[in-house]
Amino acid sequence: MKLNSIQRKKFRVRNKLKKSAGNDRFRLSVSRSLKNFSAQIIDDVNNKTLLSASSIEKDVRTSTKTNKMSISKIVAEKLAKKAVDKNIKKIYFDRGKFKYHGRVKEFAETLRKNGMEF
Repeated sequence: MKLNSIQRKKFRVRNKLKKSAGNDRFRLSVSRSLKNFSAQIIDDVNNKTLLSASSIEKDVRTSTKTNKMSISKIVAEKLAKKAVDKNIKKIYFDRGKFKYHGRVKEFAETLRKNGMEF
C-alpha cells in the first residue's frame, strides 16, 4: 500500500512515540481543522481512549470565542482539568501531521501551565 506524504509524516511521528512509550505514560493526540480543535488521551497498551476534549462540545461553543487561538487554550484547559481529575500527569505529545506551531504550540503550552508533563 502506497502512502502519500501526509500519511507518512503522521505514521513517522506516531511510531516514534509508540516505540518509546512505556506503561507509565499515555499518548495525547491532537487534531485540528480550519474551524475546530480536538485532543484525546489514548492508552496504546489497551487501545482505548481515556479522555477527550473538543471545540465542538456545547460548553466550549457557548463560551465567548474571540479567535482560534483562544479556543485552543479553552480546549487545553478543559482537557488538563479532566486529566488531573483522573490522576494523569505524564503524557507523550503526539502532534500527528501538524507542525509544532501556532494553535498546536499554544495548546501544548497551556497544558504545561495547567500541570501536564511531556
